[in-house]
Amino acid sequence: MALGAFGAHSLKNILDEYGKSIYEKAVHYQMFHTMALFAVGVMQHFDKETSFSIAGWGFFIGILLFSGSLYLLAITRYKMARSHYPLRGGCLSYWVWFWMVWTLIKGHL
Repeated sequence: MALGAFGAHSLKNILDEYGKSIYEKAVHYQMFHTMALFAVGVMQHFDKETSFSIAGWGFFIGILLFSGSLYLLAITRYKMARSHYPLRGGCLSYWVWFWMVWTLIKGHL
């Protein structure tokens, strides 16, 4: 929420339309992955026999790589952030979603 407010107020005169749209996407993806990280914590609380720590760390690292690269791209227009980091962060995010579901299914079979 703080990064969204920062972008809306402090960066509104700095970013062009492209930068604003990228920044909004970064906030959007960070919000969804933060909710997933919260869900991992809730699942771990209710299912103490199954370890969801890999999924939790994966979501955290995914937020840093994926949303972080979008923030970097929006603010600095750093070209490597455009193609390099979102791909890795996106692949990590898909892998972590798969791992979380797999761990949940495996723990209840």
